[in-house]
Amino acid sequence: MHPLAQLLSAAADGVFPPADGSWRRMPPWRPGVGAVVALTGTAVVVDDGPVPDGRLSELGVDGFGGAHHPRVIDALAGATGWVDSLDLVLAARGRGDDVTRPALVPRPDLAEHPRVRFARGLRTDVAVYGEAEPASRTVATVSTGLAGLPEVNMELDPSRRGRGDGARLVRDVLDLVPAGRLVVAAVAPGNVASLRAVLHAGFGPIASVQLFRPAGG
Repeated sequence: MHPLAQLLSAAADGVFPPADGSWRRMPPWRPGVGAVVALTGTAVVVDDGPVPDGRLSELGVDGFGGAHHPRVIDALAGATGWVDSLDLVLAARGRGDDVTRPALVPRPDLAEHPRVRFARGLRTDVAVYGEAEPASRTVATVSTGLAGLPEVNMELDPSRRGRGDGARLVRDVLDLVPAGRLVVAAVAPGNVASLRAVLHAGFGPIASVQLFRPAGG
């Protein structure tokens, strides 16, 4: 298990490291993908690039918010690197079993959906699901994502938005993951509809993350 996965798993169980403002560096869990992760009072820089620890400290990296300063991610990614949005990391437990038939089914025809393409660029073992109705554009992915943990993301068919179906979709996705297994999801804080849905479905916040691909990565 990647050390960040250990840290996030403990946080999901309510065990956080000391909130002393410290930060640490860890190797990437996937080549070419780095991250800055912050928990309460501590931070992690996931990167094996050329920026030394001393330089990051000079830029203000700490566990009290400094790790997410734009100048830090800019230095890590480089002038031509790619930087993702700052997301909230939430955790839940899978609900799947050998008896209940999941509401979502494999939907390989949705493999080119923008959300699926985005997932494939950052995660591995991306499985694509959706509703049985062929015309539905509801899509969900279950993959190996942040820190090598199971990660899910989903998007409702536009025709079903605004009707309270988001939380139901999130629960349906959790039915695809074995019961009790830790699952994470990353949601942009400004995406209030999605954030409300995952919270209502039982996810709880544990950290923040900003992914990046360094120049040439």
